[in-house]
Amino acid sequence: MRHPLPDRRYTYSEYLTWDTRDSTGLVEDRYELIEGVPHLLERSYSTEHQGVSGNLSVQLASYAKGKPCAVLYAPFDVRLNPYSGDDTVVQPDIIAVCDRAMFDERSCVGAPDLAIEILSPITARRDTTLKLQLYRNAGVREYWIVDPETKSIYVYLFESGQFYFATCKDTDIVSVNVLDGCYINLHEVFEH
Repeated sequence: MRHPLPDRRYTYSEYLTWDTRDSTGLVEDRYELIEGVPHLLERSYSTEHQGVSGNLSVQLASYAKGKPCAVLYAPFDVRLNPYSGDDTVVQPDIIAVCDRAMFDERSCVGAPDLAIEILSPITARRDTTLKLQLYRNAGVREYWIVDPETKSIYVYLFESGQFYFATCKDTDIVSVNVLDGCYINLHEVFEH
């Protein structure tokens, strides 16, 4: 199938059959699958989005070096409900997973320890509402929403049925709660 049909629901195995490449072989469209419904992702991101993503990724990857945790970047599939329907596949901008047994050859099978979404005009509403609930319900332990426009990070921590929230500005050094000893310098994240 070339592209998903908007009026039906899909599973991960069907999602894998979509041929979204153009005539030159380049990926034309990327999708997430949320409760079986395809959601088109942006074709490309702004320079600011890419800069913030790169700067944040460098700090996280530096922390993870030599540790059991892996830091991965979009596009990479995260299957949030692989054992009950397998119909929710998202591609967070960045994830950290400390149990490498959760990876198969092409996806993270289950909830990552940390999911990070960097806001863009097209995805902001979905990232701040729908994905917040999806990640919490799936068992993601920590979720960051990064806003390049306001140079802020909104940290959501889900622990033992509790919900904690903090807003951090570009002058802060932020502890990644689920990665022991990991601190992120937000000034370096937002500088270009």
